Amino acid sequence: MARTRAADFEEKQRIILDHAAQVFADQGMEKASMSQIATVAHVSKALLYHYYPSKDALIFAIIMTHLEGLDAAIEEADDPDLPPEQRLRKLVGAVLENYRGADNQHKVQLNATSALSDEQKAEITAIERRIVRRFSTVLDQINPGLNSRDRPLLMPVTMSLFGMMNWVYMWFREGGRISREDYADVATTLILEGIKAVR
Repeated sequence: MARTRAADFEEKQRIILDHAAQVFADQGMEKASMSQIATVAHVSKALLYHYYPSKDALIFAIIMTHLEGLDAAIEEADDPDLPPEQRLRKLVGAVLENYRGADNQHKVQLNATSALSDEQKAEITAIERRIVRRFSTVLDQINPGLNSRDRPLLMPVTMSLFGMMNWVYMWFREGGRISREDYADVATTLILEGIKAVR
């Protein structure tokens, strides 16, 4: 007879993933151990292995859960009926809001893909490309000249925006002189004003 899931299965999963992300972010992917993760998450090693049979499986689950949440938040925020400039501001705001409280997960995403299989990397890349494409579509509407065959700048500009968003965790502090919403506006303005001069 198949074993049924406990009612709190998903909640336990989330707790384990959050604590595992903390350990990976603090210790690095190589040094972190399943024993450390079990201790920090206040679960037995047996229970940890019941949910995640290996460290690689745990890393993959952290990244996929983080990216799926980000993708869903972006999709919800995207409004094709808005003028492209406002649409972009909403998308940037959605990304930075989704990053709130997710520094550890973000570090794992940026630093741990080398530990994954080709199949796992392909799944992650598919979501990342979908997210990037949503932004590049809007930037193309704002400045179609970026997508010139002779000088294809759409992707470099798109990835420059992601550079501003993805590395914000390195310096941003909640309660500091600039709010997350303020920085979303700053990053969007830098791109909107900057691409006017890009040739």
